[in-house]
Amino acid sequence: MGKVFSDGKSYESEVSNTIFDYADFLDIRVPTACGRTGECHECIVEIRKGMESLSPVNDVESFLRGNYRLACQATVVSRESDIEFATLRRQPRILTDSIYRNIKLDPLPSRIGDSVYINNSQIGNIRNGIYGLAGDIGTTTIVLNIVNLETGHIESTSSFENPQRFGGSDVMNRISYDCGDNSGELRQVLIAAINFEIGEMVKELGIHRRDIFDVVLVGNTTMRDILYGVHTETIGEKPYKSTIQLEYESGIRDTTSLNLSAKDLGIRVFPSASVYSGPLISCHIGSDVAADMLAISIDESIDPIMLVDVGTNTEVIVGNKDGMFATSCPAGPAFEGGEVTYGMPGYEGAVESVEIIDEKPSIRTIGNIEVQGICGSGLVDLLAELRKSNLMDKLGVLKDHKNQYFFAPDQEMSLNRADISALAQAKAANYCGQYIAMRNSKSNPNNISKLYLAGGFANYIDSDNAKAIGFIANFDSEKITKAGNASLHGATLMLMSKTMRTTIEELVKKIQHIELETTPDFFDIFVEGCMFQPMTDHVE
Repeated sequence: MGKVFSDGKSYESEVSNTIFDYADFLDIRVPTACGRTGECHECIVEIRKGMESLSPVNDVESFLRGNYRLACQATVVSRESDIEFATLRRQPRILTDSIYRNIKLDPLPSRIGDSVYINNSQIGNIRNGIYGLAGDIGTTTIVLNIVNLETGHIESTSSFENPQRFGGSDVMNRISYDCGDNSGELRQVLIAAINFEIGEMVKELGIHRRDIFDVVLVGNTTMRDILYGVHTETIGEKPYKSTIQLEYESGIRDTTSLNLSAKDLGIRVFPSASVYSGPLISCHIGSDVAADMLAISIDESIDPIMLVDVGTNTEVIVGNKDGMFATSCPAGPAFEGGEVTYGMPGYEGAVESVEIIDEKPSIRTIGNIEVQGICGSGLVDLLAELRKSNLMDKLGVLKDHKNQYFFAPDQEMSLNRADISALAQAKAANYCGQYIAMRNSKSNPNNISKLYLAGGFANYIDSDNAKAIGFIANFDSEKITKAGNASLHGATLMLMSKTMRTTIEELVKKIQHIELETTPDFFDIFVEGCMFQPMTDHVE
């Protein structure tokens, strides 16, 4: 008879039990706000095996695609096969480290006696202190900070997988989903997930939701607009700009930043708290990159510096406080767990590093547990090691024209030709963005003073291996700084200082955006970028 599996635990299956019942049996927490009636759409799970043993998808679940179900609606109807499910709240490796910028504490809310004031107006009374929430809303991962706004101390940090992945793994698929028949579902599940996490964090701290009097949330253009309920269609088609950007360019708005009350947005903190998101830079370069810029202090930089925020969409900034060039690269999800047969995000069990000795792999997994798949840092290592060991040529062709290389032979996990092709194209997008941004700024790795690598993925890659395959520009190692979760740090800076908000609002006006697709020799550069070899030092 079949069993139901999740998170390495199992339970004997019984007809008529729901997946939510099995989550209870296995002590797996699944969010819900409707008492398991299917109304809240929060209990989405991924069915990895055994979909045929579950009840058919009903009308309540019609907004879901592929192998996703509502845990409260998916009922076991057969015990003939095993069922495996996963929640959409898997815990990623939390990246709390970041480049640090010391600023004067100057938050929006302030204390006068036992009351909280904003702009000289009393908004509430103090019970446990004055706290704020900063967050980076990524396509793959969401990370939140709760900050004591009277001391500047970060009291709690939490991260979780973005539950919107049922709408697609990248922003273009999310846009397509959001503009379809199920408009609003992505926003609903995102806000529900944020509220759930806030509840967990304040419970741990021994404070109340209503002690949070200010919120700053940043994200790429698509994620931010979905969060704020802005229609996303114009981001996915020419001119590939948010309606907020278009309104700014037409003079309707004086900024591309957004600011709503928590009550209006649906964020469960102090109702009249503001929820601010910094300005957009352009097109697919959102407020998360603006936050990056604050974190690396580009507003104070005299020498040219370069920022590369690596993700499903990679953003590149080159310049100094007086002027910058920016571009974005649709790298896709290949290095973040998508499009690769055994690819996965950076969760426990993911291969995070690889060394090949005598043509045999030596691997290390996150958490040092059994191999579950391979994440981005492991893929960068694997590609570099295959080249170093002459098991793959610069075109991505494996030795003796083999179809695959087993990086985890005991688990029969391999990197195949299709995987290599997907990775080559993702890498080429990063290559193009960096190369063309440097060329437009008339700079190169020799005269740029520092390269900052931002984001969770970039933090864990081996820089030498990344340079060896042309994933990042060929900078001297001493010039490379891993900025960590710079977006979260930048959001936290905006939370702690009104001055930082003013600074970034003015700084983004000095940026020139480069549209890669309109670059005359883009295709030639892309083809060059597909090769697994270092990027040329001389950008011409």
